[in-house]
Amino acid sequence: MDINKLVTRVRRLLSAPKSEWPVIGAEPTTVSDLYKGYIAIIAAIPAVITFLKMSVIGIGVPFMGTMRIGIGSGLAQMVLTYLLSLAVVYVMALIIDALAPTFGAQKNRIQALKTAAYGYTAVWIAYVGQLLPWLGVLIVIAGVVYSVYLLYVGLPHTMHSPPEKTAGYTAATIAVGIALGIVVSIVLGGVGMMGAGSMSAGGYSANTSTDIEFEKDSPGGKLQQWAQNMEAASKQMEQAAKSGDGNAQGEALQQLVGTALSGGDAHVASLPPEQLQPFLPETIGDWKRSSFNVQRNAALGVQMSEATARYEADGGRAIDVEIIDMGSAKGLAQLAGWMGMESEAQSSSGYEKSYRDGDRLVHEKWDRSGAGEYAVVVAERFAVAAKGQAKEIDELKDFVHSLELSELEDLRLAGVESE
Repeated sequence: MDINKLVTRVRRLLSAPKSEWPVIGAEPTTVSDLYKGYIAIIAAIPAVITFLKMSVIGIGVPFMGTMRIGIGSGLAQMVLTYLLSLAVVYVMALIIDALAPTFGAQKNRIQALKTAAYGYTAVWIAYVGQLLPWLGVLIVIAGVVYSVYLLYVGLPHTMHSPPEKTAGYTAATIAVGIALGIVVSIVLGGVGMMGAGSMSAGGYSANTSTDIEFEKDSPGGKLQQWAQNMEAASKQMEQAAKSGDGNAQGEALQQLVGTALSGGDAHVASLPPEQLQPFLPETIGDWKRSSFNVQRNAALGVQMSEATARYEADGGRAIDVEIIDMGSAKGLAQLAGWMGMESEAQSSSGYEKSYRDGDRLVHEKWDRSGAGEYAVVVAERFAVAAKGQAKEIDELKDFVHSLELSELEDLRLAGVESE
């Protein structure tokens, strides 16, 4: 490991990426060398900064003092953050490599890992800003934006993407990166819940047993079970990595991602598209269906189905209806439900709010010009939405509730394979 070389690489990437990327693209290297000489070092920055912020410096809570997570929990969080950072870089490399032919680029696993590793540099370095009050979030956002720019500049030199397709290649890669970020946040959030029993506020320490148990059906209990499932999937990933078996590693990766998103079920096969189509009738009141589309997609073991339709009425008004079976990603809806997520905002032009209606999560958005959206999550698995031009929000509500939601709810266990 050459620290001087590493520091020089970081400095040149951040100050002169257009001249540094051609050098990077031409360098001979290996996966091992990239990890030992760069990734393993720079990727440690967010983990260490997070530990210092949460367990050493502390987080200021208005009117309550400074809150700190216990050293033991902080160290556990640091290790998990670091391991996930190492894994996410490699997964991003696989995605960059897989997308290459779609955008006229050349597949090359080593070059893809270069792209991911050096592209993440700005984000990793910007994490140091978390130590600064008020400005930390802005610095990290700036790092994210600059990493997108690094990726855009680097793809032509590492993956040889045509200039006219580089923007699309970058956008597709970033979209996958956002999805991975959600998974990482879920994993870290679940583990954080487990370690929250040991913390200090304003200098007062409350030490509790690390063997915490929540009631099985409570939000804490569900999150605890989720974390345990993630731990088991992580161990499977570790064993696969030691085996050197590429197929086993791929299956373990799918299991890890699927467990994180599914909320604990081993696998959830989304409904066949044709099974969603009957929920979009030819007419809804005076509205006639003018078009529809059904499809099912899968990636990294995550499967989702979608049915969409457009309904039109006299006067040129149109309402789009969408039904999504989140399948293996239903854990995202469960998480929102368990945490009781609600919000509301109003302005001179309208309002937007999310709330619980019984056991369903509801989202409303209305503009006084006559455009709106109404969506519900049914059985913590199916998202049903209607949006478009309406006389009032109640018209969109009637659209959604006319779609036999109870029958859709009866399908909540379809395709679920439990451990």
